[in-house]
Amino acid sequence: MSNLITVNTENDILPEYRDTPIGMLLEYHNLNKVFANCEKAQLLIGMCADSRVNLWLPENFAFIFRTGGANLFYQEFQVSYTIGVGGITHIALITNNDCKMEGLDKDKDLFINGLVEHAVWTEENAKNHFEGLAPFFEVGNAIEFTLSETNRLRKRYPKVTVAPLHFDIETKTLSQIVE
Repeated sequence: MSNLITVNTENDILPEYRDTPIGMLLEYHNLNKVFANCEKAQLLIGMCADSRVNLWLPENFAFIFRTGGANLFYQEFQVSYTIGVGGITHIALITNNDCKMEGLDKDKDLFINGLVEHAVWTEENAKNHFEGLAPFFEVGNAIEFTLSETNRLRKRYPKVTVAPLHFDIETKTLSQIVE
């Protein structure tokens, strides 16, 4: 079971994230910290492609990868590139409530019909496309998936700090996810 820790003050930031790019992310977004001039990116943010999720950050502060469910598995080369070439030592994985990658089957008909109508696919091709790829992108419970992806990345990149975070669609705030 996991809990969300809301960040309303600097003291709400977990000690392991204070005075790090992750803490700065939380301060910029939730606490309206004055933007610093960033010479180079300090953080990699993996977040959902959901258009309702937007962050308040200074320019050049972070590399941002937007993928369904904040799943970085299929972007692993780019993650490695930001670490190896970009010198990134901190990753923030951000999930959100009402994630559309939870329970993909509920949108199967909409997906198929949308491809038939908007992309002029045959129904059979659209169905095969959904059934062939949906299992790779289904996250189940978004918070549990984010914790799992956090642990996977920590094992893959042991010296990189990886923080699981949650974006609330209604309040537009970030919280820290803890088990």
